[in-house]
Parts: sequence; structure tokens; C-alpha cells
Amino acid sequence: MSDNAQSTMYDEVADVLDKLRPFLQRDGGDVELVDVEDGIVKLKLVGACGSCPSSTITLKAGIERALVEEVEGVQEVMQVF
Repeated sequence: MSDNAQSTMYDEVADVLDKLRPFLQRDGGDVELVDVEDGIVKLKLVGACGSCPSSTITLKAGIERALVEEVEGVQEVMQVF
């Protein structure tokens, strides 16, 4: 993937996360975009989301589904610590 396409995907992922952020913040959490590389989005859940037992479900069922649907080329979301 070219650097330009990588940069565009990063920006698109950031835009989708901005739409999801109010829902996370309502529960005392947030998400940080760490990196986007070869279709894999690396996120860090912070605040209440970082220690929540449901964080994996939030990440996979919520955030990953939204990103795969809305950003072409996203294949997977990984949580980093």
C-alpha cells in the first residue's frame, strides 16, 4: 500500500473513531488510534474502557465492525496496551 493510501486510510479511521468516541466517553472511556498498517488498525482503549471486562466485545463487535464497514481496506482491529 502506498504511503498516500496509508495516510488516507489513517485519516478515514480517525474520522470514524471521532463518530464513535461520544459513546465511549459516555461510559468514562475513550480510544486512541495508535497505527494503521496493511489493513490492521491498532487501537488503545483508555479510561474505563481500558479495564472494562467488555472491552474485547466493544473493540470487535462495535469498533471493528464500524471500521470494516466504513473504511475500505480495513481488515482487522487489534488492541494494543
